[in-house]
Amino acid sequence: MFAIIDIETCGGKFEFRRGRITEICILIHDGLTVTEKFTTLLDPECYISPFYTNITGITNDMVMGAPKFHEVAKKIIDLTEGKIFIAHNVGFDYGFIKSEFDSLGYKYKRETLCTVRLSRKLLPGKVSYSLGNLCQSLGIENEARHRAEGDAVATAKLFDILMLAKSANPQYKNQGVDELMTRRIDKIKQYILDKLPEECGVYYFLDKTGNIIYIGKSVNVYNRAMSHFNTKEQKGKKMLNDLYNVDFVPTGNELIALLLESEEIKKHKPRYNKARKAHQFTHCIDWFKDDKGIINFKIAEYEESENALLSFTSYLSARERLESLIDEYSLCLRYCGLTGEDAVCFNHQIKKCNGICDGQEETEVYNKRANDILKNYIFINPDFVLVDKGRTPEERAVILIENGHYSGFGYFDSSESVSSPEEFKSIVKKAAYYPDADDLLRSWMKQNKYKSILL
Repeated sequence: MFAIIDIETCGGKFEFRRGRITEICILIHDGLTVTEKFTTLLDPECYISPFYTNITGITNDMVMGAPKFHEVAKKIIDLTEGKIFIAHNVGFDYGFIKSEFDSLGYKYKRETLCTVRLSRKLLPGKVSYSLGNLCQSLGIENEARHRAEGDAVATAKLFDILMLAKSANPQYKNQGVDELMTRRIDKIKQYILDKLPEECGVYYFLDKTGNIIYIGKSVNVYNRAMSHFNTKEQKGKKMLNDLYNVDFVPTGNELIALLLESEEIKKHKPRYNKARKAHQFTHCIDWFKDDKGIINFKIAEYEESENALLSFTSYLSARERLESLIDEYSLCLRYCGLTGEDAVCFNHQIKKCNGICDGQEETEVYNKRANDILKNYIFINPDFVLVDKGRTPEERAVILIENGHYSGFGYFDSSESVSSPEEFKSIVKKAAYYPDADDLLRSWMKQNKYKSILL
């Protein structure tokens, strides 16, 4: 935690007499944003000369009746206790306040950080490092220059920029700044972990403005979130610097977490997610039986396909997958749409095709290998539900597959009697369909035990 402080005075230095501060502003900053503000004029118990009135705009009439320093001393102690004292040219502000406390017989001591020195190190090459010139060069508005609150707010905005500058330049090593960044991450870590349970579900990392910057899933979101804070990857560390809040949706089981995560990533496109962001599938591997009864595969535009087996976001990715299937299952190029309809394929000439294109392999033998592919990528039954555990011991989850595709999920109480297709469909909330959801389903079904009900 930080205390960003600015004062206005009626003298260039403390002259061992009480009452030289005319205004003070303290902003409590949690490493992310300002969480509390205290500002007040102070009666300096001395005459304010026209020279200093001209600088600050604070007159003798304005401070008449304002509290004296000793009347707000306890407030200052409480606000800054355990916090780093930050100011622009911290020696000036800290020196005045420390001297005020000395005159009260109290030893005021706080760890300090100077934004002038920090700016010189993190923002080199500036013509001037005065607060006014820095604000002008960085686009920081300060409508109350040389007033405590205006300058404190500007210093807080400068502090935010300095933390971002440190984040963007990880090569720069400065122990003091690193300690500040570590403290911020530690605070965020504790805040995030306190909000997440050890449950299965989908979690959303949010930035300071509430935008989703990352979506993840896990059977234990607490442990998964913990792993983010242990990352050594630079992109992961950058995400932590932008992290401000978290949200969580319990799913009860891993399959729904997988499906929901994939759909939500496509919907929100968080900047720190790499996988599953594509939502437009342009091409697919289609399949059909020709008039000879031979199973054919071909690359087709997704919108024009009749029996899409696998879907892709580009022609190139579809071609690469088809070529890998050709190699793995000794498929014929003619019956994969990659050579002429009447040609003997090149793969047969190099002994990679068994010769169905040259009448040397029986259709039944060839189709057996082709059917093995279909079994991997087509649901045996086009309409069914998977029933799995829900979010509580008394609840069950339902995943609906209609017409051979994932349709959505829902929950019902295990004490309820649900059996008809209409009842199951009424429970389910329809999901936005993306072809890769079927891939997730098939992969999960191969690796896990489940209960299925035909519709």
